[in-house]
Amino acid sequence: MRTKILVDSNILFSAILNSESRIGQLILNGQSHYAFYAPKYSQTELLKHKDKIMKLANLSDNEFNEVYHFILKGVILLDHSLLTDRTVSNAYKYCKDIDIDDTIFVAFSQYLKCKLWTGDKKLIQGDAKGYKNTITTEALYEDFIKKGL
Repeated sequence: MRTKILVDSNILFSAILNSESRIGQLILNGQSHYAFYAPKYSQTELLKHKDKIMKLANLSDNEFNEVYHFILKGVILLDHSLLTDRTVSNAYKYCKDIDIDDTIFVAFSQYLKCKLWTGDKKLIQGDAKGYKNTITTEALYEDFIKKGL
């Protein structure tokens, strides 16, 4: 059984910027052990910042599209309509004083009953009012290696 992992948009940005990085390799090669999920919102965010990503990664339009589709092929995109108002409200309580933009990610991690893979230090440190259901790239990579990938 694969472990469910909710992926923060910034993790996806990093994977596209460098698909050979640990993050990129986890998404691309971790499919047999992990089921990666992200809100559909992440797809919109990536495309919104396409020009910036292309510039930072020195990618042509075709190269961006290829990497974008290659990375997202390994991620199950979730429609926001799956979330109840109660789930979103509970997530908002965790995030309102930290970063309300994280609300959708916390809500989906609660919905899926899984860890949120993020680089957001405030969420990782549990500052978001007791939300301690995150996993760092380092911790996930260690698990990835232990599984013999």
